[in-house]
Amino acid sequence: MKPRQSGDETQTEPKRAKRGARSAGAAQPEAEEHVVQGAQALQRGLALLDIIADSPKPLRFSEIAEQSGLSKGTVHRMLTALSEARLLAYDPGDQTYRLGVRLFEMAHRVWDSFDLRGAAEPELTRVSAALGETVRLAVLDGTDILYIDQRETAQPIRVGNGVGSRVAVHASGAGKAILAHLSPTARHQLLAQLDLTRVTPNTITNFEVLERELDLIKARGYAISIAEQTEGASSVAVPVLDHRSEPLGAIAVVGPTYRLPPERLHSLGPDLIAAARRVSVNGGQIAMSLGATKPFAPPSPQVRCAAPSSAFLGKSPVWLPEEERLLWVDILGPSINVSNVANGEVRTLPLDDIAGAIVPRSRGGFVMAIHNGLHALDLEGGRLSRLGDYDVKQTGIRLNDGRCDSAGRLWVSSLPLDSTPGAGALWRFDPDGSVRMMEQGFHVPNGLAWSPDETRFYFADSNAQTVYVYDYDPVSGAITNRKPFVTIAEQRGKPDGLAVDAQGYVWVTMWDGWALSRYAPNGTLDRIVPLPVPRPASIAFGGEDLKTLFVTTARVRLSAQQIADAPLSGSILSLPVTAPGLPDNPFGG
Repeated sequence: MKPRQSGDETQTEPKRAKRGARSAGAAQPEAEEHVVQGAQALQRGLALLDIIADSPKPLRFSEIAEQSGLSKGTVHRMLTALSEARLLAYDPGDQTYRLGVRLFEMAHRVWDSFDLRGAAEPELTRVSAALGETVRLAVLDGTDILYIDQRETAQPIRVGNGVGSRVAVHASGAGKAILAHLSPTARHQLLAQLDLTRVTPNTITNFEVLERELDLIKARGYAISIAEQTEGASSVAVPVLDHRSEPLGAIAVVGPTYRLPPERLHSLGPDLIAAARRVSVNGGQIAMSLGATKPFAPPSPQVRCAAPSSAFLGKSPVWLPEEERLLWVDILGPSINVSNVANGEVRTLPLDDIAGAIVPRSRGGFVMAIHNGLHALDLEGGRLSRLGDYDVKQTGIRLNDGRCDSAGRLWVSSLPLDSTPGAGALWRFDPDGSVRMMEQGFHVPNGLAWSPDETRFYFADSNAQTVYVYDYDPVSGAITNRKPFVTIAEQRGKPDGLAVDAQGYVWVTMWDGWALSRYAPNGTLDRIVPLPVPRPASIAFGGEDLKTLFVTTARVRLSAQQIADAPLSGSILSLPVTAPGLPDNPFGG
């Protein structure tokens, strides 16, 4: 038996003598005041499990009792029984309850007998009817993709390869979606067995190119195939994942290329992700949110669209004062972009690999963090070249957000390609050619910046809902004494990009929060600026006096309805501010 709680959680067993002393005519509490049995007890026990499961944090006894509306005696008996059955786990340290391991054991048994076709059938029918296109369910069978179910609608032109047919895994949207979401070991083993046969002129036949494509698919969450398996046919596909986030199969929308051009394929991706998640829920997986859908307030009238764009994930903005342009990357485009914020024109340079941070270079040109190393960028010629031995010597990651300190050292965050929690890190690239891991153990490390006097270093971990602050030594480049600068409530979004103004105030983009926030040096909230998009990503100061705040935004994994509600998603926004920003430091290497 679990011991009774102490302190403010203490509750005593109701005394039966007092119950019996009540008069028959008095208003009696509902049956929870008596020992509950049978169906009623089961329903109430399940209700307590729901309360605990729906909470973003473990709950104390008093919180559970308050939310349930039951008596403390009834709640105590039920929590004890659920804990003894290992459906709940009790932590005596902080006196809280969370879901127990037996639920996970039961979930494993559900997945062992999971009927993929049965779970997917409602979604195949719904998606096909909504889009008017063929929708297929595919599984990996050896080194091929096997179609095991399909829904069609009446169209004058249809695409072949129906139920029971096999296609090349590397040449189909469904195959690439599954490949991208395999574990690194499983992916490597399967690729080693493949012969990248050319099926059409568009088929990928180079392993290095295929690996880059799979990394991009994993980051986006969906795969597209344009005439790679059949000339004139295109598809978009997403994996159906199990409770371990391993692919069980894939759902693909397939049709003629003229009906499914690239822009439509990309727009269907987020909706197909939602459909695949509903299939997983039918099999027992916990649903995952696609992000914020409703703004908390009308956008600030001061915010305007500086450069229209449909970027997947705009990041790393850099103001070019001589050209009066904004340089930025679309991580998942992937591309480098130069926007004329006066007239909205943009010059785009496509990339072959997932883009990362971009910064100016002291000797001219720019330096870009791509995959796991640095590249020199000739912006005018649009050429990239590997920069010496600037390599983090770590596989399975991609470099993300970054900035330079006043000594010309480039600081860059990194993310694991397989989204392993706690595998993010912070790196420092020095002008002398050395590379150092400065900190690790982050989930989704993102924006970074320094205080005006460079005695403080700020760094955001989005999934930890926290911006950290360190003591910083500008001479040695050492960071010490990490502590939370600000922790963001989940309903306000996730901290992503950072910038610091000349007054030492910290600006933070709120991913899925429809806003920018400005914090005083002591961590108190100074200002919230509502935006017309849910996913602001990064920020930089620019303009003639550095009193314009430019905001890159994203539309990745937003549904068609979400994009319709926020059509500026992916564009560059601007906001006039009173305190100027700090100029960008160039890389010294």
